[in-house]
Amino acid sequence: MKGSTYRRCHCRDKETGKPLGSKCSKLKSKRHGTYSLRQELPPREDGQRRSFARGGYATKQEAVDDLDHVRALLALPESDDLEGRRRIADLLEQVAAEKAPLPDKEETRRRFVTGQKLTSRLTVGEWLDMWLAAKKTRRTTTKGYESHIRVHLKPRIGHHRLDRLNINHLVEMFDGIADDNEVIEAENQARREQAARCKWSKRSRPPAEERARLAGERARLADMKPFRKVTGPATRQSIRRTLRAALNAAITQQLITFNPATHVELEPGKRPKALLWTDERVRRWRETGIKPSAVMVWTPAQLGVFLDATEGDRLYAFFHLIAFRGLRRGEGVGQDWTDVDLDAGLLTPAKAIVVDNWELYESAPKTDGSAGTIALDSGTVAVLRAHRARQSKERLKWGKGWQDTGKVFTQEDGSWLHPETVSNAFRRICATTDLPPISLRDLRHVAATLTHAGGGDLHTIKETLRHSTITLTSDTYTSLLPEIDREVAEKAASLVPRARQVVSSGTVAHASLTRPAPDSTKPRPVETSQGTV
Repeated sequence: MKGSTYRRCHCRDKETGKPLGSKCSKLKSKRHGTYSLRQELPPREDGQRRSFARGGYATKQEAVDDLDHVRALLALPESDDLEGRRRIADLLEQVAAEKAPLPDKEETRRRFVTGQKLTSRLTVGEWLDMWLAAKKTRRTTTKGYESHIRVHLKPRIGHHRLDRLNINHLVEMFDGIADDNEVIEAENQARREQAARCKWSKRSRPPAEERARLAGERARLADMKPFRKVTGPATRQSIRRTLRAALNAAITQQLITFNPATHVELEPGKRPKALLWTDERVRRWRETGIKPSAVMVWTPAQLGVFLDATEGDRLYAFFHLIAFRGLRRGEGVGQDWTDVDLDAGLLTPAKAIVVDNWELYESAPKTDGSAGTIALDSGTVAVLRAHRARQSKERLKWGKGWQDTGKVFTQEDGSWLHPETVSNAFRRICATTDLPPISLRDLRHVAATLTHAGGGDLHTIKETLRHSTITLTSDTYTSLLPEIDREVAEKAASLVPRARQVVSSGTVAHASLTRPAPDSTKPRPVETSQGTV
């Protein structure tokens, strides 16, 4: 096809005002005017001729380079591929109309070979919406993706073209989130300070002038922004995982070839370590009101206090089961009697009830391994038998009004039990005790403590709690288990026979390892700070 470069200027005839074009006498100078190119394109479907034209080049070489670029694009289809040639021509026609940069040759080649739209300008936000609409994940998982996209990804990077998204864009996004965190923390602190000004510390009714001041302070508090959560390291990691999954899907569909979310560096989001409520930690908490960790675990004695306080409640069996066998809240309220064998002492959490904006729906457990069968101790079996007998009485009382959902734990009429109802009951019962605070979910961690104290190792805990990997178990409980391993350590140390016994805190030289063991029938000498006895 014909194509050429030429030089022209914008000089006009002084009398007629028409462009002089090639008649301009100044064109003899190479410094006058600019260079342009024109390349004939394959005709439209109706046979109408068309061409690609562009001007404004400072040098002839620049125009020649772009003309070669256009010809390279036109050469992508085979000579007999009329449809392919028309697609390239459509692309170049649109580029000329929009005065956009010439498309990259390799990128256009990839799109052409894979049959994608050559004129597509798909943005990150548009692709995230398409990806989310096609997801077939669990409802709660999809909700998490939707939240990340709506709150963080689309507002910050949604306007970028998908094929031009790079690592710097993501670095700027996460830096922006960190900057917003500083603003949120400052606003939260200002609200706390303002709330302190709104309190009357004395028990008596404040005088009139003080009431007026308090009213003004409360009005200022009402005008302030509410408390907001910062986007912590773990959440930022989750946001990156969502984006990485979406971009991997784009790579699968050959929309892009590079995933910048895989290479951006973030602060690691570590899981909080589970800690026991030891006497020292309880004392410190009572003094400061600060919990040592986000995940705190009751000791067996503390759990006993809670169960004693719960025994008269109709949800006692629920709390007992969670504390000893570690079911998740949704698994507990979703448990079917058909998946419980009290004679064999076995239970399979095969279903879960999930909350979505207070609406309930039934779902499969969190992971494939969550549906594993677990053993029940005799005490838990007895508690569940008593619970079933009480439920049978409720069924008779309600008669035809009973809703036969088949669930182990239900409302009084047999209908589904809302998970938040269980959490409210847990908090209500805890408030009647003097126990240090834990959440209902932390009862699952109590079950891990009891399992280990009963002789179970990390693998046994993993199987009981039905974690997907033992790494998850280890990350959560490595700080907890050494505290309850002390008795095991003492027993292990006592297995080694020694010639001398230390009964004080002083340093005592050990006997030679080659010395024969003393006669067990004779009293052993004991070293004390006053000498040998």
